[in-house]
Amino acid sequence: MNIMKFEDLQINDDIKKAIADMGFEEPSPIQSQSIPVILSGKDVIGQAQTGTGKTAAFSIPVLETVDPEDKSLQAVVLCPTRELAIQVSKEIRKIGKYMHGIKTLPIYGGQPIDRQIKSLKGGVQIVIGTPGRVIDHINRKTLKMDNVKMVILDEADEMLDMGFREDIETIIEKTPEDRQTIFFSATMPKGILDLTKAYQNNPEHIKVVRKELTVPNIKQYYIETRSANKLEVLCRLVDVYNPKLSVVFCNTKRGSDELVSELQARGYFADALHGDLKQTQRDIVMDKFRSGTIDILVATDVAARGIDVDDVEAVFNYDLPQDEEYYVHRIGRTGRAGRNGISFSFVFGKEMRKMRDIEKYTKTKLVKHDIPSIADVEEKKVSAFFKEVKTVIDEGHLAKQLQWIESFCQEAEEDYSSMDVAAALLKLALGEEKQEIIEEKPRERTRERREGRSKGTTGAQEGMVRLFINVGRNQRVQAKDIVGAIAGEAGIPGKLVGTIDIYDKYTFVEVPKQNAKKVLEKMKDIKIKGNKINIEQANRKKK
Repeated sequence: MNIMKFEDLQINDDIKKAIADMGFEEPSPIQSQSIPVILSGKDVIGQAQTGTGKTAAFSIPVLETVDPEDKSLQAVVLCPTRELAIQVSKEIRKIGKYMHGIKTLPIYGGQPIDRQIKSLKGGVQIVIGTPGRVIDHINRKTLKMDNVKMVILDEADEMLDMGFREDIETIIEKTPEDRQTIFFSATMPKGILDLTKAYQNNPEHIKVVRKELTVPNIKQYYIETRSANKLEVLCRLVDVYNPKLSVVFCNTKRGSDELVSELQARGYFADALHGDLKQTQRDIVMDKFRSGTIDILVATDVAARGIDVDDVEAVFNYDLPQDEEYYVHRIGRTGRAGRNGISFSFVFGKEMRKMRDIEKYTKTKLVKHDIPSIADVEEKKVSAFFKEVKTVIDEGHLAKQLQWIESFCQEAEEDYSSMDVAAALLKLALGEEKQEIIEEKPRERTRERREGRSKGTTGAQEGMVRLFINVGRNQRVQAKDIVGAIAGEAGIPGKLVGTIDIYDKYTFVEVPKQNAKKVLEKMKDIKIKGNKINIEQANRKKK
């Protein structure tokens, strides 16, 4: 049955009270369809993306099912990233804030394990964790799975993409056979279907149709610009629109760091969020972003899963995402809590085809946006400056400042008017915009780099080996296909896979040196997207 109001649910009044405090009256489609089924005890496959309310869809039944009198572990929620584990934990605590005797704990890498062990020994009924850290606690016998009633996999497809399949299977197999197993996933690839067959009992498949996943309050634009000009275009857009907070998405960790350095050099308050940062560093960056100490967050897709900040007014796809689904995840960072948002995607050449695929997927037309001119930027800055000036004038108390200006004009050797002084002060305050001409011509350096790669330049990071695979975009290969194949065939965690460069007819991927031989052996003659592949080490750089 589909519930129309939370009041219709057969759940604890304390949960209903907390839901009302959070301002929720009517359940979202995924909540309406899945909560009654989960409460009935059935296994569920919930197909829904970020931003649809799926966290509450499983959190409410979990809190209703857990016995406060029993201090043993009763529910385990697995998440792909630390950020998502923290976010889910916060949501469960909000919903269960009036319930006494129920303890929840997020466990993830990057946090001192002894602190987690101490909390677990005190009795925790709900654990929300990343697969690696959950297995660590199981091996240490600090996490006892004997009484687990429910196992929930949140963003299951993302966990498989990251190479956690073996860890997930190990965790589920440690739980009782009569447990309730719930999967939430944006997509249903073969790997997910295999897991459901192995570990679920006659599950009910609940799917939110795509049109309910759209983001109608976000204006979506695209700008045609070459890579060489992206930085200048981004800066102009930020200056013209002046968003309170903005998120800029790059496809690589290295690209994120380089962009942050460029933005900081130009005087913008920016920082990066990606997988190479330790948890304490991520927490510091997110705290700065929430407080407005930095107003531009440059992020990669996986790291950005935990960004849940209501005041993000603009999203920039500095690099177009490889996967159409990531586009929805990305722009969903803005336009939250009923607010309006704006997104810009930078595209050029063959990327236009990818953008059309995104439009088909989202059933939305991206509107072309011109590159702001220097005059546009200047006009916006001057307008904002005079708005502040008007506020200061209206507040009054300028007698001292007027006296200083009069004294300056009277004592100066030249004949200066107060208008001359005002113009000079304006120039000092705003400076002069550097006239950077945006020419859509390819940079020679970029061409040389591209030619170098085609001749076999490895370009791998230290400690990594660059491999060549003879399939690419023409075979509809995506980064997740490469990671999944390496993780599945060679048994290497997806998080160890380095940079992936996908071209039309071939792909380069970086793997750790110590794993390269195993990858080459295990992936010989396998198929990716139905295509038999050839994999070999890229030619070494010529001296």
